[in-house]
Amino acid sequence: MITTNLSFERWGEIFQDPVMTAAMTDRLTHQSYIINMNGNSYRMKETKEWLQKQQLA
Repeated sequence: MITTNLSFERWGEIFQDPVMTAAMTDRLTHQSYIINMNGNSYRMKETKEWLQKQQLA
């Protein structure tokens, strides 16, 4: 299982080699299930709640 918050289009920014990036995504996604999960971040929600509690103290 691999998770990321970057779309495949942006992986080239990280790996700096478009040929290698294309080959890697091709091999990773061959016969794979891709689950695109869009929604609110639980970590962000918890952080915001924690910050609000800190301001009340």
